[in-house]
Amino acid sequence: MPTTPATAAHSSSNGTADAIMLELVDENGTTIGTAEKLAAHQAPGQLHRAFSVFLFDEQGRLLLQRRALGKYHSPGVWSNTCCGHPYPGEAPFAAAARRTYEELGVSPSLLAAAGTVRYNHPDPASGLVEQEFNHLFVGMVQERLRPDEEEVGETAFVTAGELAERHAAAPFSAWFMTVLDAARPAIRELTGTSAGW
Repeated sequence: MPTTPATAAHSSSNGTADAIMLELVDENGTTIGTAEKLAAHQAPGQLHRAFSVFLFDEQGRLLLQRRALGKYHSPGVWSNTCCGHPYPGEAPFAAAARRTYEELGVSPSLLAAAGTVRYNHPDPASGLVEQEFNHLFVGMVQERLRPDEEEVGETAFVTAGELAERHAAAPFSAWFMTVLDAARPAIRELTGTSAGW
């Protein structure tokens, strides 16, 4: 992926990982500072910028991912195509495209903003809190997936009906239904009403 000023600031020349910093925001989404990633998620949580991506194939099926078991937050649960946090100073759109490539090995053939949603979701299993101002994106994927197994345990393309069955039978991320419901108008515009979203 291309290096931008925001991503370059978070790369280390000697191969060691720097602390990952997030943008803290106010209730309007205005940046007010930064915090280390884990600290921002510790109860009661600090409101920070995030993004969620929903990619669909040409049949209008949603690409889900099951988070890798090694993830510190919500491991092994199903969630939307990709989610994460922009680096401080990184545009949410750029972060969404970057992270989709890093996790799934694909670049969306179309990616469009689908609004924002604010939520507060505690994760009982870990004790961490998702206190987020989330930028939503919808788009298409037409490439073969090449998931990073350290990030993604499994992927699946599902119809709206199949998602309802899967959601009833398997654990999903605490934020999944909130971001999906907020993105539905843009999803319907992308997939058409016949897809059932």
